[in-house]
Amino acid sequence: MDDRQHALTVAWEWIRDADALLICAGAGMGVDSGLPDFRGPEGLWRQYPGLARAQLSFQEIASPWAFQHDAALAWGFYGHRLAMYRQAQPHRGFQQLLQWGGAKLHGCAVYTSNVDGQFQKAGFRSKPLTECHGSLHFMQCTQPCGEQVWSADDFVPEVDLATSRLTNSLPRCPRCGALARPNVLMFDDLKWVDHRERAQRQAHDIWLEHPKNGLVLEIGAGDAISTVRSHSKSRLAQGWRMIRVNPASPLHASPHTLQVDMTAKAFFEAMAIFEA
Repeated sequence: MDDRQHALTVAWEWIRDADALLICAGAGMGVDSGLPDFRGPEGLWRQYPGLARAQLSFQEIASPWAFQHDAALAWGFYGHRLAMYRQAQPHRGFQQLLQWGGAKLHGCAVYTSNVDGQFQKAGFRSKPLTECHGSLHFMQCTQPCGEQVWSADDFVPEVDLATSRLTNSLPRCPRCGALARPNVLMFDDLKWVDHRERAQRQAHDIWLEHPKNGLVLEIGAGDAISTVRSHSKSRLAQGWRMIRVNPASPLHASPHTLQVDMTAKAFFEAMAIFEA
């Protein structure tokens, strides 16, 4: 048995034996549903030529500054992403996670930095689900004039792909009329209205009190922004086991940790043989 097959076998045994499953997911989980990962300017600029002409990085366009500087360009970027997220369908791995979690005494919970809403679409709405960076499917005031957060369902963005700019009306705050923005945590963001995330995290913390033999399954979480990784590793101090599924960034080896050097899609396909 080679090292990878051994890791998969151990991973399945840990998943099988756990009394709860904590899914900690980063961008690598969504990539396999056809969603882009904008780490590095080349991929960003291929997708958004308007940003290439303006020489804007991901950190610059994904910031409150962008909405102050050029709202149509900022909403062109976020509006196009919102349209992609609405159309994307969760890959089979989401259903595998639901099945694994459903077999546990204490079920499963999700902690994700993804703002795409794929876990809700895949059927996790009734589970403790923390979107630590917010969700593009909700909006807030840019000021903000209050704590109001509202659904983005009524906003249908029209984006000129050649210029990466929004061509229809900019969304507005229903309370004060100021420019609206996505309810996501951006770079250098001091105005994110986070009460939705705080409520999610409170339910998450209550769920964490019950498992005695929990397993963290960290999937596709990078180290450029370490929010998800920090949360997944925090459970080790509570005696949980942890599996990291990532083709890069190896995990420090210990009796309670396991590294699987695979993408999310490859991992779920490989694990299917144990489900038969």
